[in-house]
Amino acid sequence: MSYAVAELLDTLDLEQLERNLFRGRSPQVGWQRVFGGQVIGQALVAACRTVEDRNPHSLHGYFMLPGDPKVPIIYEVDRIRDGRSFTTRRVVAIQHGQAIFSMSASFQVEEEGFSHQMPMPDVPMPEDLPSEEEIKADVMPLMPEPMRTYYQRERPIEMRPVEIGRYTSNDPMAPKFHVWIRATGKLPDDLAIHQSVLAYASDMTLLDTSLVPHGRTVFDPTIQAASLDHALWFHRPFRADDWLLYAQDTPNASSARGFSRGLIFKRDGTLVASVAQEGLIRDRGE
Repeated sequence: MSYAVAELLDTLDLEQLERNLFRGRSPQVGWQRVFGGQVIGQALVAACRTVEDRNPHSLHGYFMLPGDPKVPIIYEVDRIRDGRSFTTRRVVAIQHGQAIFSMSASFQVEEEGFSHQMPMPDVPMPEDLPSEEEIKADVMPLMPEPMRTYYQRERPIEMRPVEIGRYTSNDPMAPKFHVWIRATGKLPDDLAIHQSVLAYASDMTLLDTSLVPHGRTVFDPTIQAASLDHALWFHRPFRADDWLLYAQDTPNASSARGFSRGLIFKRDGTLVASVAQEGLIRDRGE
């Protein structure tokens, strides 16, 4: 297991303080604020720790304040309802006495029913795309400095973008972005862990997709970017340490906010999750 994956699992392994109270920490990697996907993943872990015999099928969260990576985050779980088929939890993440994130999550017992799904887009498989080593050797020198710094760091999630050219060009492109993702090491055989890791990863590129039609990225120093809300639906079991295609599009941007959606597929075409997010994309100019 890579160091970055081990650190991610350690980050998601919350300390229980009381029956409905948990404490999480942030990796000390020099970030000025806590990565939003970390808060989503930790909040989902907190909710899962209060539920038995069923898995989450959806979550809806709002970011209210940037997280401070220097101090722990307290997660308070409200056991709203325990039903025969569905369970509902509300989680509030607290720092410095203030709520920085709130999330509602719903859990369901396994149940058979109607089934259909959208087909997976026809894109190259991850083996046909540049590896991270090739990106570092061939593409990274052409990237802006913030993007180079990001790729140089050891990360728990490997990404192989299909439209990699958007990071080396300022040309507006079609409002979509496809990227293969997977954990960089084997994860435990626990579906809740794979769901929490995917929740973490689902915030990594979605907001950035809303800038594709404008030839910009969140790594542009003139862009003020922040996730505002995040919704995630789990459809079918999966492993986050196997390749997953994150097919994203952006139907709208207005009022300094960008809206993006994502469908997440296993490499055999099985749709395993859907995501939607609106975020701040404010152009601060020069």
